[in-house]
Amino acid sequence: MSLKKMKTAIVGYGGMGGWHAERLQKSDVAELAGIYDIRAERSELARSRGIRAYASYDELLGDRSVELVTVAVPNDVHEEVVVRALRAGKNVICEKPVALTLDSLDRMIAVAQETGMHFSTHQNRRWDVDYLAMKQIYDSGMLGKVINIESRIHGSRGIPSDWRGEKKYGGGMLYDWGIHLIDQMLCIFGFANIESVFCTLDHITNQEVDDGFRILLRFRSGQLAVVEMGTYNFIAMPRFYLRAEKGTALLRDWREETQVVECTHWHENEVLPVQLAAGLTKTMAPRDELTTKSYTVPRPTADVHDYYRNFIASVRGQTPQLVTYGQMRTDLKVMLAAFESAETGRFVPVRGEE
Repeated sequence: MSLKKMKTAIVGYGGMGGWHAERLQKSDVAELAGIYDIRAERSELARSRGIRAYASYDELLGDRSVELVTVAVPNDVHEEVVVRALRAGKNVICEKPVALTLDSLDRMIAVAQETGMHFSTHQNRRWDVDYLAMKQIYDSGMLGKVINIESRIHGSRGIPSDWRGEKKYGGGMLYDWGIHLIDQMLCIFGFANIESVFCTLDHITNQEVDDGFRILLRFRSGQLAVVEMGTYNFIAMPRFYLRAEKGTALLRDWREETQVVECTHWHENEVLPVQLAAGLTKTMAPRDELTTKSYTVPRPTADVHDYYRNFIASVRGQTPQLVTYGQMRTDLKVMLAAFESAETGRFVPVRGEE
């Protein structure tokens, strides 16, 4: 016998609010109760699509049928919206970044624990197939111990022209994309494994907030990760690049399969030198099929709505919550350390937690 779907309301009916609404209308575990947005035109848009638009946040919170509130408003007001929902007896999913300071996040967690409600941040990119391809290679050990992974998102249209371009709202690409790319790397290498962070920020099209970043993550295991996001890249670098003891993996685009070159024999009896512009070299001589094998790894399958399925199952006591408070805190610690590093020009230590 299937369980009754959990009635869910959305606060904020912009880009991500609309994204959540579309998926909740097709959900097998949740039912869209309605939305609330401070802008009248967005409420009218919702009504034109057959979605209930609450007249106020108080009206939404007063709807006893609503068990779950998804918060999709600008970053600077997350705490006040989340806390009100928790105190009204609602479980809460908050868009990322969940908070702009660790104190703010800790206050939200404290209220969730005090009220006994469930609270999480929407780390939906844990279901990206490109990330899952890298995690699959890492977890399988097929190439031996991983030395480093490089993760990049490149575009050429500059920073979005909405509130994401303004500092007072918590704008900037480190807040917008950084939290996702950081979370993916910590899921691969381990949240408690993070040791330190170094970061540089771009200000090419926007001087108020960063329109790109490059972060180096050092782990206690000796492994390294690079996460990079750019909005002024007219030629994009590959999405993922992985080096390991036994080979290399390359994923150019999320729509493609992962290319792998595995080293089967380290030494050759005779390495013929190759001619480069500056002369002969054995060091850069290319490998051949005698010492390597090349193959592709199929794209994994994933369903991003598994995030909601897990959260609702955790509310019902059926399974642990995938995105834990410790992980939320570590993601934010790393992001704040990245900002500190960009300002000081130094590596900043981070103590992670699962």
